[in-house]
Amino acid sequence: MRIGFALPQIGTIAGPDAVTRVARRAEELGFHSVWVLDRLLYPLNPRAPYPVGDGSLPLQYKRVLDPVETLTFAAARTERIAVGTSVLNLPWYNPVLLARRLATLDVLSGGRLRLGLGIGWLPDEFEAAGSPWNARGKRADDFVSALKAIWTTDPVEIEGTSFRVAKSFIGLKPVQKPHPPIYMAAFTPGAMNRTAREANGWFPVGIPLSAVGQMFGELKAMAQRAGRDPKSLELLVRGNIEFTASAPSKERADFTGNPDQIAGDIETTKKLGASEFVCDVQFSPDVETVDDILVKMEQIQKMAK
Repeated sequence: MRIGFALPQIGTIAGPDAVTRVARRAEELGFHSVWVLDRLLYPLNPRAPYPVGDGSLPLQYKRVLDPVETLTFAAARTERIAVGTSVLNLPWYNPVLLARRLATLDVLSGGRLRLGLGIGWLPDEFEAAGSPWNARGKRADDFVSALKAIWTTDPVEIEGTSFRVAKSFIGLKPVQKPHPPIYMAAFTPGAMNRTAREANGWFPVGIPLSAVGQMFGELKAMAQRAGRDPKSLELLVRGNIEFTASAPSKERADFTGNPDQIAGDIETTKKLGASEFVCDVQFSPDVETVDDILVKMEQIQKMAK
């Protein structure tokens, strides 16, 4: 199982020094990848609860570095480690402009981009991005098709629901062929079907480990019905790790607890057949500095061996 690590992209820690130190140390320690998330704003009265924990938005979301720019910065300061999105909220973006940005990142990084995509969960962010909330599923379908077409075809011609590409050459293509691997965070029936049809893997976020195995089995069955080889689908699991000093307890969230409990969750992730585990320690209550993050990184590396 590969191990990935979230870059310090949110809250007061986030900045050039923090991103550089964490990315370089992850590469030195042999981590496979570094990752970023995608948050646009922190509404004071959100119209939907946060889908993890007690529903409250983490305070770190008040200050967030842009995901693509952060990955480009990290790629420029490393040599080998993969750079990934976990996840981009696809309906917020113009797919033609996004295709160029991501292809540029793949070219400049030497083919290191890993693309996690989702559709978002907070109506306030859709409103701010000028993206219709009720059309998010349809836009995601159109935009994934557009990304693939732009990255693999010349000339390309597209009629989307909210954009049009006249027959044109868009010659900038990703280094990876036919395109960077695409992973999707999904749990609704429509999103799961999209993943089964279009993705290289499933990237669940906030889904209990106890449910992941069964859902991944259902996803592979969907892929087979869509005419795909279900064995071609990878499972990636993201864990927002929160270290606590509490004694072992059965009543806890995944990847929250003392080191022994968290090590057990990582072992469970392996047994589920995950190709990659992506850990994020930015939400842990005992993480206040970049040095804290680096200590946790080394601790997690030992747990995952």
